[in-house]
Amino acid sequence: MSFGLSRGRKLDVGDVGIDRSALPPIASDAAAPGARPDFDPRQWFGSPERDFDLEIGSGKGTFLLQQSEIEPEVNFLGIEWAGEFFRYAADRMRRRQTPNAKILWADATEFVRFWMPSGIVRVVHLYFSDPWPKARHHKRRVVQDATLREFHRVLRPGGELRLVTDHDDLWAWYEEHAARNAELFERLVFERPASAGDGEVVGTNFERKYRREGRPFHAMTLRRR
Repeated sequence: MSFGLSRGRKLDVGDVGIDRSALPPIASDAAAPGARPDFDPRQWFGSPERDFDLEIGSGKGTFLLQQSEIEPEVNFLGIEWAGEFFRYAADRMRRRQTPNAKILWADATEFVRFWMPSGIVRVVHLYFSDPWPKARHHKRRVVQDATLREFHRVLRPGGELRLVTDHDDLWAWYEEHAARNAELFERLVFERPASAGDGEVVGTNFERKYRREGRPFHAMTLRRR
């Protein structure tokens, strides 16, 4: 089967793309975050002892491809909800044969809550997340008080949550939530990843598209206390 992003080429996710059906059932005690002692996503990689980064909303996989090649000593797991983007990104990563990058097709907030062990993540990357601009949809935004507590749980001591957006209202939402959860996170100036090009904040496809449209960008880093 082909998809719009592939321009007629059949997409092959290989062993780089991980379907959500591969996840074990949610623990019987669903109220207990990360209560799957028998599951650790680092085991999906050939060298699970490496540092482990998580990207939420990987889109076409540009950041994963770029940064994983620059940091071969770090394992990168992307999570993408849209099936078409997941397949496209996984096919790109398979063809590049980057051993330290994989992508999961799943709901990121559910994955973090129910399957992620505590204290294993070096950095959570959240770049150009869907702003869900209508007030009745704000509950769908990734950053919530509850998800910030989950990010704090899965990050290792001193780990970071890195946020970038072009959307002014979502930025105000980020600032409000960062201030309200200051006991969990210290706010720092965002430092561009090494894979970002000249004048870029991160260098994702969304950023490059929005830059052509002249949009401003906002960024912050929240370090786990």
